[in-house]
Amino acid sequence: MHGYGSKKESFYYQTEFLSKSFRVTAPDFLGFGCSAPLDEPWGVGGYADWLIRFMCAAKLDCPHIIAHSFGARVAVKLLAERGEIADKLIITGGAGLVKPRSQQYIRRVNAYRRVKKFFPRFAERHYGSEEYKKLPPLMRESYKKIVNEDLKAYAAKIKNKTLLIYGENDTVTPFNEEGNTFNSLICGSQLKIMPDCGHFCFSENPALFNKIITEFLSD
Repeated sequence: MHGYGSKKESFYYQTEFLSKSFRVTAPDFLGFGCSAPLDEPWGVGGYADWLIRFMCAAKLDCPHIIAHSFGARVAVKLLAERGEIADKLIITGGAGLVKPRSQQYIRRVNAYRRVKKFFPRFAERHYGSEEYKKLPPLMRESYKKIVNEDLKAYAAKIKNKTLLIYGENDTVTPFNEEGNTFNSLICGSQLKIMPDCGHFCFSENPALFNKIITEFLSD
């Protein structure tokens, strides 16, 4: 399950490797890759509901799940409520934790809201992350729903055997923040740090990543 703004091909090395021993199914989330666009802004829950329908349509019976970044948000929300639908969970570069907002952040949000009221086009061009600015209007609304949902309480409900893999140099979801927090919330989870890797550690060093997940899936 790929990250936000990405697509199933991001897991190319894992699909090729795991296909030798497993049936591998790699979907594009709605709005990304080859999937149809959204017709309304979805939050994490909307994607979790879609994933259940996809799994039923694809006849996936209690599969292992590998999820990256945004994909991990969807997996966490799904398995907190329907843990029996899957077996083991592998999260890499997992996102879903809302950090305390700094005063600078709050001031910028307030400024954005004031400017948007009178100059909406200017506000959309000059505020928000680069990732956000590249999105079409409907996807921007979806993005805001997704990044503003804190999944700590959901993570604490997961009972599936879970492996967390983070890149040592990941600045998007740092292991000493997201990784350690998820590790403390998900009972019995394991945390592995991949040296000299960033947010896409599974494609930066696929040999090591594949070795780690093979040991976990074989255990």
